[in-house]
Amino acid sequence: MTDIRRVRITGLETIEISSEAPVSVQAHEVRVRTVNVGLCGSDTHALHGRHPLIPIPYYPGHEATGVVIEVGSQVSSVAEGERVVVEPTLPCDACKQCRRGTPNLCENLEFFGCGYRQGGMADEFVVRADRLHRIPDDMDDLSSALVEPLATPVHAGRIAGPLRDRAVVVLGAGTIGLLMLAVARYQGARRVVVTDPLALKREAALAHGADAAFDATAEDVAEQVLGALGESADVVFDCVAVEPTVRLAIRLASKGGTVAIVGVPSADVSVPTITVQDTQVRLQGSATYTAEDYDTAFEMLRAGAVRADEVVTAQFPLAQVEEAFAALDSGEHLKVVMRP
Repeated sequence: MTDIRRVRITGLETIEISSEAPVSVQAHEVRVRTVNVGLCGSDTHALHGRHPLIPIPYYPGHEATGVVIEVGSQVSSVAEGERVVVEPTLPCDACKQCRRGTPNLCENLEFFGCGYRQGGMADEFVVRADRLHRIPDDMDDLSSALVEPLATPVHAGRIAGPLRDRAVVVLGAGTIGLLMLAVARYQGARRVVVTDPLALKREAALAHGADAAFDATAEDVAEQVLGALGESADVVFDCVAVEPTVRLAIRLASKGGTVAIVGVPSADVSVPTITVQDTQVRLQGSATYTAEDYDTAFEMLRAGAVRADEVVTAQFPLAQVEEAFAALDSGEHLKVVMRP
């Protein structure tokens, strides 16, 4: 078979496009020709050595969509020619967490495109058939590229909610923060306030339905947020997960409220445990997603609650992978997508 191009992070700040032989398809696997693959903050963090869970070298590209071009001998769930989105978690299906229905917490979890032997940032890739979701006929390719990143805040909203008629704060207005805002709105939050240090992203939050957006670096940001809410926050979604945002989240939360850690921390932080204990704040971690969250993400996209033309602000061919990473790093774009 003809060699294919695959992007590989070979070292700190080092991105290479290699020519490699295609991977063979096993009985339970599928070969997919890549159509779109989104860049995630996790990808840039790993490139800079700031991701605690992705070792270098690695093959990036967990936000992958494409067209099935070959199926294994035991695959009946998808067929050649079908468009699919990858659910990149690769659970073992045997441990305690998998048996209890929380495969995202699998005790032996592997992750396609994040330290796994393959990623979607390539001409094609091979993945387990059970990790694929069919793209509805009425959904365009670019919208389908948002299913995986949208499923992350969908999951966070589900386990930290319900959000209907609640006062919600979202810390960070990057891609995940803006999608978290969309989830809160979709689930019927009464009021949503967003913070971010960048004016461009605060403006984006307002354009996407935030009731107010404030500079995260302002000394009185807590007072501004609480004033705009008119009360304390029932749920705070921290999409940044650094010490100042974690402390701010706890400061903003109601007694008995919830602080959900959605962003991947680059390092552990110090938490004001006296406040957490005294106010009975719940600290809720949020790890990826499940198939249920993918279903809701598809539903939101088909309903127009999230629009690809408003979220995807840059697209690059595979040959311009370095430019794509730089664009995401610049802070000037909401979502960067590559089209091999």
